[in-house]
Amino acid sequence: EPDVTIVSGLKDVAVSEGDDVTFRCQVSHENARDVEWKLQDVALQNNEMNEISVEKGKIHTLTLRKVTEQDIGTVTFRVGPHTSTA
Repeated sequence: EPDVTIVSGLKDVAVSEGDDVTFRCQVSHENARDVEWKLQDVALQNNEMNEISVEKGKIHTLTLRKVTEQDIGTVTFRVGPHTSTA
């Protein structure tokens, strides 16, 4: 299996309380396995507050819905040994 790397990393975002915010990270290969999103070192799951998806096979997205002050912190995207933070 090829080593999947991060081609385009996360970018810092400022957002108002109650808004949705989306983070994108592009990887080098489609169907990347061993992918993880974290907020403040807590692994995120796909649910009504966090929408995790993949666009065009290589662009991994995380949308945090209706953010609050508790959501302030570092978002981390990891694929294999590679990470990107914002």
